[in-house]
Amino acid sequence: MEPFNVLIVDDEQEFREMTIKRLNKRGLRCFGAENGMEALEQVEKREIDVVLLDVKMPGMDGIMTLREIKRIQPEIEVVMLTGHASVESGIEGMRLGAFDYLMKPIELEPLIEKLLEANEKKVLRRQSMDSIRNDNSGAL
Repeated sequence: MEPFNVLIVDDEQEFREMTIKRLNKRGLRCFGAENGMEALEQVEKREIDVVLLDVKMPGMDGIMTLREIKRIQPEIEVVMLTGHASVESGIEGMRLGAFDYLMKPIELEPLIEKLLEANEKKVLRRQSMDSIRNDNSGAL
């Protein structure tokens, strides 16, 4: 697996830190943010491939954060994390451009699979855009 950059955005410090630690051990490069504003700062200063974004956070919630991430860096793939009571928010997130959503609590293997799928989509989109640019570079 080729390493890629994942931003974990969750206001639950223990969940965020444990997820970062476990994903880093699997070869991903993970960073953390405890709220939406911090996530946007990270997106602006780092190259982020995939964001794992909690829907329920105080202040700027996951849906508002998703909107801003997609405005700033539309190519970043976002996987929403929802609880049972907020499945509608996960679906709303997908309507707004999220790659998918997962239910908390989440096992490590399904999480890694979803992050890999999201990154693969980003890589394929980038390759497609590069191919289009290359095809058009010889045009008159």
